[in-house]
Amino acid sequence: MSTVASGLPVGRGLLYLIVAGAAWGTAGAAAALVYRTSDMGSVSLSFWRCAAGLALLAAARLLTPRARGVRAVAAPRSGRRTVLRIGATGLGLAVFQTAYFAAVSATGLAVATVVTLGAGPVLIALGARLTMGERLGRAGAFAVLGALAGLGVLVVGDGAATVRPSGVLLALLSAAGYSAMTLLTRWWGRDGATDSAHTTVWAFAVTSACLLPFALAEGLVPETADPQRLLWLLAYIAAVPTALAYALYFAGAAVVRSATVSVIMLLEPVSAAVLAVGLLGERLTAATLMGTLLLLGSVAGLAVAEARGAREG
Repeated sequence: MSTVASGLPVGRGLLYLIVAGAAWGTAGAAAALVYRTSDMGSVSLSFWRCAAGLALLAAARLLTPRARGVRAVAAPRSGRRTVLRIGATGLGLAVFQTAYFAAVSATGLAVATVVTLGAGPVLIALGARLTMGERLGRAGAFAVLGALAGLGVLVVGDGAATVRPSGVLLALLSAAGYSAMTLLTRWWGRDGATDSAHTTVWAFAVTSACLLPFALAEGLVPETADPQRLLWLLAYIAAVPTALAYALYFAGAAVVRSATVSVIMLLEPVSAAVLAVGLLGERLTAATLMGTLLLLGSVAGLAVAEARGAREG
């Protein structure tokens, strides 16, 4: 398996992205339990998710012996470039999360999810073609179309969705933030100058700072009758779908083609649907099954093509 300049094998990058996408999907179920347990708002939850995730990532960074060597290698790099990379990534992450939660509030979960996750692969494929010359190819285009079809069937196949223009615009803004974050990660990862762990920690610091004023306005400390359960849920959200998932995402996105990254991350709604049926007692429908199979087939096909291209390259 060939590697890119960062030293991470493409095959391992694909695995990182698959785990990250599955982990992201568990955040929705955990958030639903948080809302049942307390009166915490969506922006406050997003802030605590990022702030606690930042603490975990920083602790892991300090406890990892390899971090010193990485910092020493990265030291000669331009400080201005590092600040730009961290600021742009953190801002993209803040826009992605905050605009998505606002879109859910404005137009509902189904439409917000379809527009945000559906527009993401299209914007990323176009951006990667224009800025980095990455070709999707005929097989890749079919995989993207299949994944988008699966997403649509999975999310809106069994419900009546209400479309509101303001919510659609917010979802498109969220998709733009996600696309910019993915494209920049890939752009900076091509020359091997990106220390993904370092970037992830500081990006979360920027995101937490961006979210703090909105979280304060919404109410930072929730009321709950079961604080212990709430703390365990928040700890899980911070650890698995945040600290772990985003660390893997930024590492994988630096070495895998941007369009492939966007399709693999559509595993998030698949994971969420499985948890909704298995843990939250929702009904398994034909649309859920069909959408899941379409998405999984598209992701598997594109991942195999990416790995084959890396070996041949």
